[in-house]
Amino acid sequence: MPLFSTPTQFAALALVFVAGWLFGLASHPGGKKWKARYLAERDAHAAVKKDGDVRAAAAEKRAVEAERENARLVKDVDAARVAPAVVERQQVVERAPIVDTSRTGALSSARPAYNADGTKRGWFDFDHRR
Repeated sequence: MPLFSTPTQFAALALVFVAGWLFGLASHPGGKKWKARYLAERDAHAAVKKDGDVRAAAAEKRAVEAERENARLVKDVDAARVAPAVVERQQVVERAPIVDTSRTGALSSARPAYNADGTKRGWFDFDHRR
């Protein structure tokens, strides 16, 4: 059997729905709290945006000054470039490599990755692979 079957029951349901809706509107605080929060968030966002705009303008100003300085330096270098500098060549002396004989222990402790018979050593000499 359905919960609401007669027109009187449907009218009572509609009346309860409208009464609940009106009670909810009457008990609502009016949105003052949410409006205050919205205004605070809007002001904070505007302050951040203004700070970002100020920073962007300062960065643009620094970029323009850097480009101006770069152009001035290029002009100064072009003016100073009268003749290319002459570089004297020096004779290269070949030297024999220096062998440190005091560290023979370190040289002898190094082992090749492959054994004399061609097999590969394992990790920490475990798991000998062929």
